[in-house]
Amino acid sequence: MSEPDPQFAAAAEIRARIDTTKPHSARFWNYFVGGKDNYEVDREIGDHIKEIFPGLVDVALSSRRFLGRAVRYLVEEQGIRQFLDIGTGLPTADNTHEVAQRLAPDSRIVYVDNDPMVLAHARALLTSTPEGRTAYLDADLYDPEAILKAAEATLDLSQPVALMILNTLGHVADYERARGLVSQVMAGLPAGSHLVISDSTATSEGMIAASDAYNSSGAVPYYVRSVEEIGGFFEGLELVEPGIAPVTDWRADSGSSADAEPSVDAYGGVGRKLS
Repeated sequence: MSEPDPQFAAAAEIRARIDTTKPHSARFWNYFVGGKDNYEVDREIGDHIKEIFPGLVDVALSSRRFLGRAVRYLVEEQGIRQFLDIGTGLPTADNTHEVAQRLAPDSRIVYVDNDPMVLAHARALLTSTPEGRTAYLDADLYDPEAILKAAEATLDLSQPVALMILNTLGHVADYERARGLVSQVMAGLPAGSHLVISDSTATSEGMIAASDAYNSSGAVPYYVRSVEEIGGFFEGLELVEPGIAPVTDWRADSGSSADAEPSVDAYGGVGRKLS
């Protein structure tokens, strides 16, 4: 009798961890940006929320464009070549490594997520230019020390790193704990590193209603916060102009389609660690 294939066994274990009976934020967001890695339960709550607040689709798409502009700024204007992307989500178009390595082929990217669905698709995130490198960590935001230790296999933590945490921190119900987790990761990065955060905000009745509907669906809750709370994640850092802004406005390209984007209930910013 032949020995069982370790890769097959690992894939089976991952599939067993995927719960298709409840919506999941990564799959739900994937549905909103036009992806195919979602289930009927995700599409059902997605369609329900579209009826309550159609603007959430614009939030999803605009947040992806914000990621691209932030990475471009960091590579072209700050010379960043290392990225730690926590709360990766399911791969779509223009992921962090694709944007960064298109501009600087020697860029190194570490993705971090603990969602089994994301893990199952991690191979799509591991493409890289020959000059650069990408890696995926099956790890949890609640353990910053483990993330930093594992990231050292790919990143040089004595050199500046861009910490990307997009549409993820709402899963941490307690605001002060969420701030503490961000601070712990940033504390392990050197001066010259940057923090990039964007998230949905409780800036309209529609967004609040959409959040309530999602949190009542049986999914792991996701809490939208105020613009001031988003700004609090950058305490101790130097905010890059234009500061905390709607994701559609943050360094929008003049004359581009971004100018025509509708206003959205999502804010983001980039902060620089000075010491």
